[in-house]
Amino acid sequence: MNAVWAMARRDLLLALRRKSEVLTALFFFVIVCSLFPLGIGPEPALLRKIAPGVLWVAALLATLLGLPRMFAADHQDGTLEQMALSPSPLGLLVAGKILAHWLVSGLPLVLLAPVLGIQFDLAPDALGVLLLALLLGTPLLSLIGAIGAALTLGVRGGGVLLALLVLPLYVPALIFGAGAVEAHIAGLAFAGHFSLLGAMLAVALFFAPWATTAALRIALES
Repeated sequence: MNAVWAMARRDLLLALRRKSEVLTALFFFVIVCSLFPLGIGPEPALLRKIAPGVLWVAALLATLLGLPRMFAADHQDGTLEQMALSPSPLGLLVAGKILAHWLVSGLPLVLLAPVLGIQFDLAPDALGVLLLALLLGTPLLSLIGAIGAALTLGVRGGGVLLALLVLPLYVPALIFGAGAVEAHIAGLAFAGHFSLLGAMLAVALFFAPWATTAALRIALES
């Protein structure tokens, strides 16, 4: 696990040197979420109805913005080849990079979402459900996105291809994440949505680093 934390710490330090890239995703999330209440108008019932979907779609797209850079810089300067030759398993190093991506691109969205949810007239308990749903869902987005980023590494027009690969795989997380908040607002049980999100996260935690590592090795050999 030392390799995981070391790689995560390295990527976090690099992200601090590129603050504009991190802030771009955050501003995108804030602006997209803020435009809907302004465009729809002060209709609390309608705002509460669309809030879960809007916040989740905005978080999904904001996470997608940082995916092309997850491995690109390391691939260009040869760091990725050194990681592959390192005595530490490449899968653990990849897991550290995914952790760093979530801490930079996912966790800030989780913390901002309840604040932005106030614009949609969400009740405090609904904001809590939204926070928990994003806390389970955003790591899943980073894990799935890492596979797509590795598969499109070095490919011309990789950003568009990455979106086409990853967005369909994000749909289950979007459905169950937004569905948990919608169920709570409607007064229905939402524990099942959390259970499915947790199950998908557990599967992704096991398979995503392995699949990403395999895709990176293919990219290095090509």
